Amino acid sequence: MSDTADEPGRAAPGPRAAAAGGRTLLGHPLGLYTLFTTELWERFSYYGMRAILFYFLTDTVVNGGLGLDDASGAALVAVYGSAVYLVTVVGGWAADRVIGARRSVLWGGVVIAAGHVSLALPSAGTAYLGIVLVALGTGLLKPNVSSMVGELYSRDDPRRDSAFSIFYMGINIGSFTAPFLVQAAREVGGYHAGFSVAAVGMALALVAFVLGRRALHGAGDAVPNPLTPADRPQVVRTGLLVLLAVVAAGVVAWLVGAGGGGPLDVVIDALSYLALAAPVVMFLVMFRSPKVTAPERSRLTAYVPLFVAAALFWMIFEQASSTLSQYARDHTDLDVLGVTISPVLYQSVNPAAIILLAPVFAWLWVRLGDRPSTAVKFALGLALAASSFLFLAGASAVAGEGRSPWWVLVVVYVVQTLGELCLSPVGLAATTLLAPRAFRSQAMALWFLAPAAGQAVTAQLITVTEGVSRTAFFGGIGVVSLAVAGVMLALAPWVTRHVREGAESEADVAARS
Repeated sequence: MSDTADEPGRAAPGPRAAAAGGRTLLGHPLGLYTLFTTELWERFSYYGMRAILFYFLTDTVVNGGLGLDDASGAALVAVYGSAVYLVTVVGGWAADRVIGARRSVLWGGVVIAAGHVSLALPSAGTAYLGIVLVALGTGLLKPNVSSMVGELYSRDDPRRDSAFSIFYMGINIGSFTAPFLVQAAREVGGYHAGFSVAAVGMALALVAFVLGRRALHGAGDAVPNPLTPADRPQVVRTGLLVLLAVVAAGVVAWLVGAGGGGPLDVVIDALSYLALAAPVVMFLVMFRSPKVTAPERSRLTAYVPLFVAAALFWMIFEQASSTLSQYARDHTDLDVLGVTISPVLYQSVNPAAIILLAPVFAWLWVRLGDRPSTAVKFALGLALAASSFLFLAGASAVAGEGRSPWWVLVVVYVVQTLGELCLSPVGLAATTLLAPRAFRSQAMALWFLAPAAGQAVTAQLITVTEGVSRTAFFGGIGVVSLAVAGVMLALAPWVTRHVREGAESEADVAARS
């Protein structure tokens, strides 16, 4: 998902954290650089592993891969991404109610490191275990590092925005460099050497986090909304319902695949069903809750098209590690000015474009103020993503049975990055404004369910369209998504009115408190 999104912090900073201990570097507390380094290396490990995952899953056993067919490999990568965001919801809740952000980051990092070590071992069983561990650990860590950055500053600290700019720069530096180093290791020692480099990256992240703990001055130590004895029965009931949902999804997936699907197909389908059902259930709970007022229910209705647009956007965007990786390997001329490059290196285009374009967009949005509206930014972001797939469909049609020029995928990734810079930075803010007050603390969970659902759709599309031409696959997704973007644009005035009402409601509450 985007690494340009709004800060998802939940807790107001404590006095020690906000004061940041007095010592600074370049005008910022030293704790910022602890978190900068931690997230740089964590993202290095995550994107390094993700860059070669599809190729590892689909390469022959002789070459060190797992020998899956392309459709199964791409669907597994998609549902892995979906699982990361599903677990992220749990990770945010655990930090908020049970263990605090710092412990969530620490234990998440340990689980991720164990996952990379498992992937580095030459065994199919440990490889699948590693994928599961990385998904679980990332879910614990991902929502909490940026919230700790927020705890280093008071709400009105003028350094806050620049702190997040520095932090996100670290994320994208790690994301950009990882494919180069992991691919270099893979060329020397195979896939497991590549995963070993990712493991080293996560180990460096943990070392930086542990050694820099004092510089954090208590940021992330507190549990913002700790469970009380009265909460425990509800938590147990919710846990049992989640367990029942997992079992039900597994049974449905097994029944659907009874005609010949293997265990892997059942896992892919079950996770897809869970990721698609989760936002539907969450919306139904909010709509039916007696704690939600009529005006809040109206604003929640206005959020639905934003959520659908976001899910479709991430469905397209996150195919970088699945269908676009396959396109890079099998249908792209990798000769760049006489030098043959690895298809893995295309994974560095998006973070490179973010590094170059994010300052331009930040300046542009400040210059334009509240124009265009959040709803128009969502429509524009989705339209750009849809256009990238329509462009790829055209390039695929022109290439026929041959290969597209190397620059085609560069254009696709850059256009998608432009869409990301339109939609992602305003997504969480819109979710917070339009979510009912009784569910405001769950706004981040709701926002993270959009990429979870989007990648679940990808996993199912890959499965049901096996054998369909590349032109039809990318073109069909592009046409449908562009149509939804048009509907989103038509609804923009209505959505904007509700966003404005949500902002005014927040201002009224703040004035009374």
